Amino acid sequence: MTNDSVIEIPGLDRRRKRRQSLLIEVGVVTLIALLLIIVFPLALSDFRLSLLGRFLALAIAALAIDLIWGYTGLLSLGHGIFFALGGYALAMHLKLAPLEGESLPEFMGLYGVDQLPWFWQPFDSFGFAVFAVIIVPAVVGGLFGYLVFRNRIRGVYFSILTQAATIVFFNFFNGQQKLFNGTNGLTNYQTLLGADVNATRTQFIFYTTTILLLVVSYALCRWLTQGRFGRLLVAIRDDENRVRFSGYNPTGFKVLVFAISAGLAGIAGAMFTLQTGIVSPKAMDIAFSIEMVIWVAVGGRATLVGAMLGALVVNFAKSILSENFAESWLFFQGGLFLLVVTVLPSGIVGWWRYSGYQALLGLFGKHQEVITYPSLEEDPEVQREREEISH
Repeated sequence: MTNDSVIEIPGLDRRRKRRQSLLIEVGVVTLIALLLIIVFPLALSDFRLSLLGRFLALAIAALAIDLIWGYTGLLSLGHGIFFALGGYALAMHLKLAPLEGESLPEFMGLYGVDQLPWFWQPFDSFGFAVFAVIIVPAVVGGLFGYLVFRNRIRGVYFSILTQAATIVFFNFFNGQQKLFNGTNGLTNYQTLLGADVNATRTQFIFYTTTILLLVVSYALCRWLTQGRFGRLLVAIRDDENRVRFSGYNPTGFKVLVFAISAGLAGIAGAMFTLQTGIVSPKAMDIAFSIEMVIWVAVGGRATLVGAMLGALVVNFAKSILSENFAESWLFFQGGLFLLVVTVLPSGIVGWWRYSGYQALLGLFGKHQEVITYPSLEEDPEVQREREEISH
């Protein structure tokens, strides 16, 4: 048998390249995770490491926003609700963990509560609390999404409704002194599974857990945004009516992805609560929900990596500027956002992807790559298709 008789499988090279790309991506993610777990604790002070852990938790929330805004076109300005619900779910267990018998959290005694409310009782179980961290925000998000999307509400009207929902939840939790300690929120945690919550070793475990959850969240979002489901999300973002006319019902897909996004925000809220030691209605403030959107805009919409990068860059910049320019750091922060909107409308990752890399090559005297029709003539896949047609 000669070489000419070998049958080439169309698309084989493409699948091989995808596998190679996936392996490279897995390797890069693993390397970054190991650096964060092993190297950064040695290089950073305890204070900076604690900040990094909190910001990595916020990066999970940024992924949640990018999943629905960047890929599905749903601009939510109320994801602080789900972030706070996840935080409250875990905080309720933390408040009950050190108690014995019929004891109540200290703030309830101050307001004359003499019996633990019925919905607090299941949170005595750590397993139930972990379950609630994900399920409660996901269910609330799914119900809200169903009520909104079945009426085909979208665009700016959807964003306004999410803001209105944020106000409702904020006022509710803010006014429940007996149930959630009102404006003060839930704080003063002591133990979790028998370990001192405030011990350095325990905080490092929380930090490591946050990194692992961020990796899992990234993998989930990466999987959802690839393949047929991912293409359908992008199609809904770009032209929902055409998707509907093609025989798909966008409502179910939008409800599903919104619920998943809400669950991710709940995980972010729980890990942030563990590392800050407090959760309060302030997490449901409209300003905080808008900040989440800004993180994604700065890093780059529909990139996932950009969402995480944006959360880290903006929050570290916010921390450093507030330390060094206590009276004027807000002006610097505002200038950063204006710079991104006017100069980098695609965000940091978008700029690098479309022009930054080519600009860097230009600095070293290399010619920028220009995609022209002759490059199609030299494409091996195009040549193979022509040979198949000619035969």
